[in-house]
Amino acid sequence: MATPQIFSSFKYSNSLTIMAISFCTAIVCEAISWLLIFRTNSYKSLCFSIDKAAKKLEIMKTESSAKIAKKSKIKKMDRVETNLKESSHDLSLFKFKSSIVIALVVFVVFSLLNSLFLGFSPPRGTSSNLFPMPDPKTN
Repeated sequence: MATPQIFSSFKYSNSLTIMAISFCTAIVCEAISWLLIFRTNSYKSLCFSIDKAAKKLEIMKTESSAKIAKKSKIKKMDRVETNLKESSHDLSLFKFKSSIVIALVVFVVFSLLNSLFLGFSPPRGTSSNLFPMPDPKTN
């Protein structure tokens, strides 16, 4: 088996190896998200503008429902709503760029796991395992 020497003495060494690699991959992906998205000033300014526009739109809608809305108020509400949609779209694109990088990292990790366990087949039909797999030859 192609298991690293760290977990080779344990009964479930392959499972522990996969879990450790998965855990490290999750940490790396979160770090990439933080680096590419959450710590940047553009993300913070977009979030601030979205919050500000949403509050402003909510206030305008409550005021317009209480009084008869004029055309100028309706146009202003449309402008604020359009600004909110544009900011949300920009934020989505901003997050999408980071998602592409994370997808590439996960693809590399899956390739690593595939090459690490190449030719390894799990035991089948034994009752000693926690979740035994049925033997395809007897089914």
